[in-house]
Amino acid sequence: RAMELPPGRVPAGRVAAVAAGFVRFQRGGPARALALRALRGVRAQDIKDVGHKYYLDLELEDVLDKDSTVNCTAEVLYHLGNKNIAPDVQFTLERELKSTEEADHMFYTRIRSLEKELVAENIPDSHGHVPPELEPLHLLAWVASGYVTWQNSTENTQLQLAQIKHVKQVKRSDEYLQFDYVVLLHEMVSQEMIPWEMTVLWHPQDGVQVTRESRQPRH
Repeated sequence: RAMELPPGRVPAGRVAAVAAGFVRFQRGGPARALALRALRGVRAQDIKDVGHKYYLDLELEDVLDKDSTVNCTAEVLYHLGNKNIAPDVQFTLERELKSTEEADHMFYTRIRSLEKELVAENIPDSHGHVPPELEPLHLLAWVASGYVTWQNSTENTQLQLAQIKHVKQVKRSDEYLQFDYVVLLHEMVSQEMIPWEMTVLWHPQDGVQVTRESRQPRH
């Protein structure tokens, strides 16, 4: 039997961050990233010898269009004892998201036509500013960090993207765009800033893939 958890209580917020990160990774790209707007409700269930399962009722918003919100139900299962298994996440969105085809195509064409590979650092800058032409790279990092959050979360952690330290485009022989990122992730429970490397592939038809991600030692 699942027990009601008040939305303000730990670990509800942590579970919600994992669910939102997973949805962001599955449905995001350079022209769309979904953020958690509200946690409407959460129930918890202990499944004997398996783990802890949470049932969430979320409201997500598109960060590029704050008026565009979507309700989402999700289930998150943390496996007992094994720290190396990512939680299982399943979700349902109440409606289809609006198409980003045009913006995706423009970004794809722009990057493919660059003479020289794109390189940038410190996004956002120390004033919190992201130059408009770098916003798609910022959103891609945010979507990819949703994957990292999902893969590396336990009930005792809550990771979120703080800043892109460095990003470099890597030319490929296939149709994919590749970006190698070094990002700072803020671990909300311990308040650590953790450097993380991630290799991100993107194609308008295929969405975001994270082919490599690794936690870096702090300097």
